[in-house]
Amino acid sequence: MDDGRTGGRSRPTEDDGGFWDDVPDRRGRASRNGHDSRGDQDDQPSRGRSAARSGAAAEGGRRRAAGGGERGGRRAANHGARAEGSRRAAGGGGRGGGRRRPPEGEDGHDDRGPFKRFFSKVWKPALVTCALMFVVGVAAFGVMYAQTPDPAGLQEQARAQLASTSIQYADGTEAVTTGELNRVPVESGDIPDTVINGVLGSEQKNFYEEPGISISGITRAVLSGGQKGGGSTITQQMARNYYDGLSQEQTYTRKLKEILIAIKAGRSLPPEQILAQYLNTIYFGRDAYGIQAAAQAYFGKDVGELNAAEGAYIGAIIQQPSNFQTVEPGSEMDEYLRERWNTGVDAMAEMYEESDGEHGMPKEETDKLEFPETIEYDPGGDLSGSRGYIKTAVEEELAERYDLSPEDVATGGYRVTTSLDEELMQSAQDAFTDTLPDMPEETLMGLAAVDPRTGEIRAFHGGRDFTSEANNSLTHRAQAGSAFKPYVLATGLKQGISLQSTFDGDSPQQFPGVEGEIQNNENQSYGEVDLIESTASSINTSYVKLATEVRPEAVVETARQAGIEEEQFETAALGPNIALGTYQLTALDQAAGFSTFANNGTHMPQHMVTEVLDSDGEKIEPNDADQLERGTEAFGPDVAADATHAMTQVVENGGGDAAALDDGRPVAGKTGTSNEAKSAWFVGYTPQLSTAVSLSRSDGEQLVIPGVNDVYGGTTSAKIWKAFMDNAMEGEEVQQFPEPAGVGEERDFMPEPEPSEEPEEDRGDEESPEESPEESPEESNTPEVPTHSPPDCTPHPLGDNCEDDEEEDDPDPGNGGDEEPGTWGRGSRDEE
Repeated sequence: MDDGRTGGRSRPTEDDGGFWDDVPDRRGRASRNGHDSRGDQDDQPSRGRSAARSGAAAEGGRRRAAGGGERGGRRAANHGARAEGSRRAAGGGGRGGGRRRPPEGEDGHDDRGPFKRFFSKVWKPALVTCALMFVVGVAAFGVMYAQTPDPAGLQEQARAQLASTSIQYADGTEAVTTGELNRVPVESGDIPDTVINGVLGSEQKNFYEEPGISISGITRAVLSGGQKGGGSTITQQMARNYYDGLSQEQTYTRKLKEILIAIKAGRSLPPEQILAQYLNTIYFGRDAYGIQAAAQAYFGKDVGELNAAEGAYIGAIIQQPSNFQTVEPGSEMDEYLRERWNTGVDAMAEMYEESDGEHGMPKEETDKLEFPETIEYDPGGDLSGSRGYIKTAVEEELAERYDLSPEDVATGGYRVTTSLDEELMQSAQDAFTDTLPDMPEETLMGLAAVDPRTGEIRAFHGGRDFTSEANNSLTHRAQAGSAFKPYVLATGLKQGISLQSTFDGDSPQQFPGVEGEIQNNENQSYGEVDLIESTASSINTSYVKLATEVRPEAVVETARQAGIEEEQFETAALGPNIALGTYQLTALDQAAGFSTFANNGTHMPQHMVTEVLDSDGEKIEPNDADQLERGTEAFGPDVAADATHAMTQVVENGGGDAAALDDGRPVAGKTGTSNEAKSAWFVGYTPQLSTAVSLSRSDGEQLVIPGVNDVYGGTTSAKIWKAFMDNAMEGEEVQQFPEPAGVGEERDFMPEPEPSEEPEEDRGDEESPEESPEESPEESNTPEVPTHSPPDCTPHPLGDNCEDDEEEDDPDPGNGGDEEPGTWGRGSRDEE
């Protein structure tokens, strides 16, 4: 090889992969004509040789020392390599100071990977671009900051501009308003340290050291999607509430204005003034707007008279004033409020240590504080009946779906239209009082009705008094019992298990993953059953077997997609016995979940706010507008049709016959009764409306209902459901459910017969069924016939199994006591 040719610029061969060719073959590379490409270098221009000689000259004696006396190809290659090295050397003499080249192999190919090569080309332009963007951003922010007026030049939001929000029924008539504005401003000197410490302990303990905004807080909020706080300091919240034009905007522009004003306020206003303006403008619940009104509403005293424990309470409720204004003792909200109070008290002690005693309280004093008692909330006559429940529910939904804070709703002058029907709201209350009068005071009565086509809540039953009782339908939870079985059924159908698949309906049985035995109600055995019979008769053993086959995780996913709130799946352990309704659900959960069956398997998000107009009449869009438009498919229409067919048999041939409507229209549904009758359900639907009814007690004890000896979902909740739905469906078109689609394949889940201990011919003449009536199902090769059936009756998997249509006709009083308290191994206690 000529010693000068390696010094010229290498030409890429025709089969070079180019930029994305990561690891080409470095040795023995051949050209398309079959010759070695290295042998073709004689055709290179003479300037390559000249370059090689120059490189060799630059290397001088080193080249000769290294190369010795050799000549030919090896020497030429050495010359070229050294010449290339001289050009790469940084700061070297001669021609070595040129631009650095990437490393090359023997054929001149860049040995670096594609990403390194790409990065080497773009990092400098990217760095320059970022630097320019930073400079431009800083300059723009500086201009906006300079143009932002000082807080002293801004106008306080005039009280005359603040107006209450009107909440309306679906027909436009007013249901309730947020009430008159209850605000009594006080001076900073009137707010004692006990209140200041309590508020800062819960909201911002480093308020005196933090500038107008918190960079770390904003960054944390952005990175967590708002899950770790909103990122707003007390100064930012004060700016949003206090200055004109900020609180009505829900945009990034408003947020930027808020930050700029907060920065200037933090630099120009003393901390005491910022705190006073903040505490005079925020909403505390109980229609109290400002710290003085809050002191009166919760403790019946002036703000200057609040002690340290009460001040910490005031600080704790700022986060969720609407939820904390009426807290039921022992409830989850009560536990959460006490947790926030304890956190604020601990922060007061930390403030004392960090500020060398200037702020906060010594730990020995905070340890002595006790959670304070509040006075009874008297909302006045305007919030009696369902009005208080409507107001609270709408406020919570506006915060979740429209990002409107309680302060915004209380003073923003919005007009909110709901999907609630005033007549049906009254009917929901009448259904309980007319059907089961004289209910014990501890009884919680849930009812929620949802339009399957839109997800709109048409009615709900809140309770007796929203100031002392949690919303029975939207908030309170109770074990679902067998009313959860349709989600197991839908999961089986999704996985190709048809309604005609057969299961062992005998009782008791044991299943992997479940402690103890699973029993049917009254330990009744049904023999071989399909899923239609299993649903109509609410057979626990066959449904737990189905849950085992389809996997409990898949059942949970089906229920979640159908509309059950995520948090409800934390109320019980995951296992096959979820088929028996171990999860605690709200009436709204179940009404929404069953509405998915009525809507051909597509779930429409449950909601009651249908339109929000601001004070200028402009429409505000919800953050879930896309979901409301398209919904979410939980399962296909064929699955919904088959599941619906099975649930119609609950009303036509099962324990839910009390739910049959007077006009004879089709009804599908499911009963549910938990162990020891601590909850009783009926959830059902027509094509136009899905309604859930639940009964439980606030003390968690067994239901006691006057006039009802044996409490089941079919003997109580089904009757209430019928009373409500008869009224709701009056004048509505009678619509039919889709015909069964017959999805899946018929599969046999019956256990394998146990082998006989003796030859069959030896046993044939020894005994007969009549001679061995005590033979257990495990010992018999045929399914056990229920003991109350005639001896000559042969059960049929799709027939009546020769049993009484309704066991309640001759109930065994107190049979619920036969079950082990607090265990789910025995199964849910349904009436069928």
